[in-house]
Amino acid sequence: MSLTDSQTVVTVVAGLAILAGLAGVVVPGLPALPLCWGGVLVWAVFGGAGMVGWAVFAAATVVVAGGTVIKYAWPGRNLKRTGVPTSTLLAGGVLGIVGFFVVPVVGLVLGFVAGVWAAERLRLGSNQLAWPSTVQALKAAGLSMLVEFAACLVVVALWLAGLLLA
Repeated sequence: MSLTDSQTVVTVVAGLAILAGLAGVVVPGLPALPLCWGGVLVWAVFGGAGMVGWAVFAAATVVVAGGTVIKYAWPGRNLKRTGVPTSTLLAGGVLGIVGFFVVPVVGLVLGFVAGVWAAERLRLGSNQLAWPSTVQALKAAGLSMLVEFAACLVVVALWLAGLLLA
């Protein structure tokens, strides 16, 4: 195949979208799972894979939907169990967004940590009590990223299998 072949171009574009989705797990602003799903959708619609493409797309849709639910439900349940309130996470999110624009690259993480710590410090009144909640919030964020990355990897595996079978 040459790059002038439309199916090859579609496959390359889909692969780039999926690659951007994988990067989106750690790069703020890139929606990881929607990019992976969209790449498979473009490949299924325009890639000429036929029924294999649609089967891969259906499986990827199930994986993305399940990954999206799990990435919020599992860490959220852990945070509720440890007693970290939603308002604390909201404060962390707001300061994380501010930090993203103030300090490029690491500002999101620094802002999130500072926001969670400050909210818990105000709520609990002690540095010794605020830090464990901050650690729990960081663990939850890490778990959410791992779930999202795992779902993206499954979508990648499905797409690669579809490429081999089509």
